[in-house]
This record gives sequence, C-alpha cells and structure tokens, in this order.
Amino acid sequence: MQVAIVGAGTMGSDIAQAVALGGDAIILHDIHEHTLRQALGRISRGIDRGVALSKIDPVDGRRAKRVFTLTTELAGCAGADLVIEAVPDNLEVKQSVLRALDDTVRPDAILATSTNILSLTALAAATRLPERVIGLHFFKPAAIMRLVEVVRGELTRPDVIERAVELAQRMHKTPIVVKDAPGLIVNRVAQAYFGEALGLLDEGGLDVPTVDRLMEAAGFPMGPFRLMDCVRVDSAFDVAQTLYEATYHTAPYRPHSRLRRMIDAGLTGHKNGRGFYSDG
Repeated sequence: MQVAIVGAGTMGSDIAQAVALGGDAIILHDIHEHTLRQALGRISRGIDRGVALSKIDPVDGRRAKRVFTLTTELAGCAGADLVIEAVPDNLEVKQSVLRALDDTVRPDAILATSTNILSLTALAAATRLPERVIGLHFFKPAAIMRLVEVVRGELTRPDVIERAVELAQRMHKTPIVVKDAPGLIVNRVAQAYFGEALGLLDEGGLDVPTVDRLMEAAGFPMGPFRLMDCVRVDSAFDVAQTLYEATYHTAPYRPHSRLRRMIDAGLTGHKNGRGFYSDG
C-alpha cells in the first residue's frame, strides 16, 4: 500500500515513521520544503534511536529510511491508496484539506483524519464521498505509543474500516474500532481522570505527588498530574473545553479553573518544564 501523509509536523512525522517501519511506501507532504527536510531528519534519528535500543531491527530500519517520497504539491499524493491528514486540529483547516484531497486522489482511495476531538462525520461531510473517510487517532508520541483509535463515521464503509485496521496492525499498533463521538474513548476517560484528581486538590488534604503515587500504586501507568504535564496543561484544558461544549455541558468534562490559572501563569507542563512538577 502507498500511504500519503499530509502535514509533516511532529504528529505527521511520527505517524510517517510508524508507517515506514510497517513496510508501506510513503508520500510525505507539506507546503514547506524545510519542514519536510526537518521531518525526514527527525524520522531518521528516531529510527536510529530505536535501533540503538534494540527496539528496531537494523535491516528494517535501513529499509524504512528508503520508502519516502517528499512533495510540496498536493497533486503528489494523487497515487496514494490511503491518505492521512495530520494538519492542526481546526475544523475549517481540516475540511479544506479533505476537500482538496477529495478532488486529488482516486475515488477508491481512503481519506483518514488524525483528529482527536473534532467530529469525523462533520469532517467527512466536506467531501463528495464521505463513506471513504475514517479517523485514525494516534497518541503522542505516535511513533512509540501502541494504541490507535480507528474511528468510523455515520457513513464509513466496512471495507474502509478493515483496511485501516490492517494498516495499523502492520505498523505494530493495537487498533480499536470506535464510533464517532466527542472525545472518542481515551479522551473522555482521561478528562474524567483529570477532573477527579483536580477535585481532590480542591478538597484539601492531598497534594499532587501523593495523588500520583496512589494512582500509580493502583496500577495506572502514570498519575493524573504527571500525565497532564506530559500531554501539556494547555492541551488538557483545550480538550476539556471542547468536550464540555460537544457533550452539552456534561459535568465531568467541565474545564477546571485551576488549569486556566496555570496556563495564565505559564505553567503548561513539559512544554516549558514548569507545570504540576518542575524540571528545574
């Protein structure tokens, strides 16, 4: 299969690395030539790190570096069997890209969106063939994290879902098929996790390290505050705000005022080394 990835930022390049290691040929697109070159360097370094840590077979690593075609023209994606758009999570921007791809690729090609919060059905409605549009929600860092939410819209065909699942499996990912809904599964669970933890702080008696230690001792890979630092406090707030609106103000997704204050103070987590924890 030939896979095109539109958008060569951090998410796009991470997805590209995983696809390359899965054995598929890649067309990597971005409007900026320098972004493409930076992405290729990032991918190469990521593969080298995996080889050095014995996570990637050296033969597979060398082969993966040779499967890329770079293009700054959307027409360069015309021959792809599947296209993954990885542009910023903005409804109008993504709809514009999908409309352009709809006019560019073959009618039998699959169009996938990487959104983690926008409505897949609304995005698919911008195309002439919404039944071939699917969601592929990767988790950061996409080159490493195994889980992929394969999102079916109201009109997505069953064979499109099957082909997307097969792609994820070739990438050595764990795909789960989910219905299009605000926040899908993981974001909804995560926001409830964050909200309850923040509520415990408000009640007093427990501090950030204690809550994290308790949850990690209970089997969670990462405590809620450490996880919010990891995904970035501002991102957690934005997702909560979007979910709150999309679910008609459902209480567990209400954005917490503490996060707003932290953002105003520049305490955004790993983005700058200062959040619930500090790197310095």
